[in-house]
Amino acid sequence: MTPEQKLAELGLTLPDVPVPVANYVPFRLVGDLLYLSGQGPKRPDGTYRPGRLGRDATIEEGYADAQLAGLQLLAVAKAALGDLSRIRAVVKLLGMVNAEPDFADHPKVINGCSDLLVNVLGDAGRHARSAVGMGSLPNRMTVEVEAILQIVP
Repeated sequence: MTPEQKLAELGLTLPDVPVPVANYVPFRLVGDLLYLSGQGPKRPDGTYRPGRLGRDATIEEGYADAQLAGLQLLAVAKAALGDLSRIRAVVKLLGMVNAEPDFADHPKVINGCSDLLVNVLGDAGRHARSAVGMGSLPNRMTVEVEAILQIVP
């Protein structure tokens, strides 16, 4: 089953690829590594859930937001590669959580993205990861995730 078929089986669709709002690109291919710029939980209406984990959003809401960020990452990867089957491995994720200083469950939030990638890509979706707290994120969004992928040339 291809990753695209797996997404359909899970009832998920890839969103439109976001257009950069500053002087950067959504991805950069270097050799067999695809670097994906940080993505947030963009909703179908173009907005992001604002707020801080531990104050405005629950772990479950943050998990869902991290899953949305993961779908954004997959959309960018598909735009870069044309076919998600070209992903050999998700090498590394950096998950950033907009959190209160005493919030301690960053990994539980970023699991939303990690679980999505494994569910869609199988073993190729397993990755090294950092899940860290931030004092703020762009658009006051709850999470942002960036990724490094190894691809089949």
